[in-house]
Amino acid sequence: MSKSIYPCEVPTSTRLSFQILGPFQAHRDGAALDLGGLRQLAVLARLLVARGRAVPASLLVDEIWPGRPPAQPLASIQGYVSRLRRALEPDRPPRQEATVLVNAPPGYALRADAEQVDAWRFESEVRRACDEPRQVWTYMEAALALWRGPALAELANLPWAATEAARLEELRLVAVERHADAGIRLGMAAALVPDLEAHACAHPLREEAWRLLASSLYSSGRLGDALGALRRARAFWREELGLDLSAELRALEADFLAQRPAGRPWLPEQRRAPERPAPRVLVADDQALVRAGLRVVLDAEPDVRFAGEAADGEEAVAAVRALRPDVVLLDIQMPRLDGLASARRILAGPRPPKVIMLTTFGSDENLYAALRAGVSGFILKTSPPEQLVAAVRAAAAGDALIDPAVTTRLIAAFASHPTTDSASFASFAGAPLEPAGPVGGLDGLSPGQLTVLRLVARGLSDRQIGQVMGFADAGALVGDLLSCLGLLDRAQLVVLAYESGLVTPGGR
Repeated sequence: MSKSIYPCEVPTSTRLSFQILGPFQAHRDGAALDLGGLRQLAVLARLLVARGRAVPASLLVDEIWPGRPPAQPLASIQGYVSRLRRALEPDRPPRQEATVLVNAPPGYALRADAEQVDAWRFESEVRRACDEPRQVWTYMEAALALWRGPALAELANLPWAATEAARLEELRLVAVERHADAGIRLGMAAALVPDLEAHACAHPLREEAWRLLASSLYSSGRLGDALGALRRARAFWREELGLDLSAELRALEADFLAQRPAGRPWLPEQRRAPERPAPRVLVADDQALVRAGLRVVLDAEPDVRFAGEAADGEEAVAAVRALRPDVVLLDIQMPRLDGLASARRILAGPRPPKVIMLTTFGSDENLYAALRAGVSGFILKTSPPEQLVAAVRAAAAGDALIDPAVTTRLIAAFASHPTTDSASFASFAGAPLEPAGPVGGLDGLSPGQLTVLRLVARGLSDRQIGQVMGFADAGALVGDLLSCLGLLDRAQLVVLAYESGLVTPGGR
């Protein structure tokens, strides 16, 4: 069983710091480090993006040289790692194991505390659960102060870097909006109007941007301008999406027209999600030690329940029928019936569970075929326990779940060879002639549905899609899109978006 099922030790040293929210930098005791050329810098950045997870050396080759590796790529990666280790730990004695950039078979990992990486500190500040406006203002001020420019801009031509930069930018916009909301509640509305006007114009699909702009204008005594902001939002949404304002913005407009006192409007991030029962998880792996380790991880979580286990593909299919789990952790390499075939049988049943493929970085083509067949995603067995549990929670909630360590390579490798009819899909994925995977074009989708599809392909969660599009129940939008296309899981939406050319690897 992989050691990664158990938490790893993180160095306690805070002498090192890494900055990716702007020009990429690393410092030791306040002094800037020489990180070498762009390729070497990309290796360090890729390990930082993995947040302590192991990144296989073969994946580093494909992501540092997408489609154009040198003659001896693994030797080059080893050379970059060696030079980075000397830069990061110059006082380390010869032949002593590195403690920062460490070996993590089948590749490498970077060990650092959250306080040592500006992006990790930023996320921690943004995700703080707090409602008191002065504290929110302080937290968001600290978070936004960490930004010195676009994240990972030096590496924007690499798909994985562009994807991570887009994710961080989405969180930055959330921080901007939480900061502004706190400012309005603290009586700073008039001073915030110019910045909020620019924010709404730059991001006209974000409901929260228009809510904040209209609220700041109304709180400043500018009723006409507040109503005008909402009229602009309505006109834009009707033209671009074919949609009216959300119920929340229409209620806000009604309050303005009635000239009610400015209260605290609805905040997307404060909406309480309906309580869900703890997901029941079936573990299917041919190694008893792996099954035991995964059970230990799942049993330690109060909101996840272990439902049972299976030692091969046939047992997994039978166990799903007998136990009716919500989520199946399914090894892609299984005896008697392999993981891909098992997943197809499971997903073909009535009210199928979510399926997550466990892999030690096996066949890319099998993983991609699994996504097309309707699995929720896949995760490396080298992932730490918290990521395994997060994957279960995300799958059970219907949110995005594709391990970032391998997704970009799969999309770039296979989405450029789309299959648009049932026969070609069946040939590619090894499925029956009536596949569950994405087939056909996007001609029947409305502009609003195409927008939802783009956002899903970018990896946004239902909550984030709701913030962008102004819907309280974005999960219903994704569900309607799946029904319209005859698909099972949002991972299939991602595949379809890339194969159809709606989005491209590294694109927005």
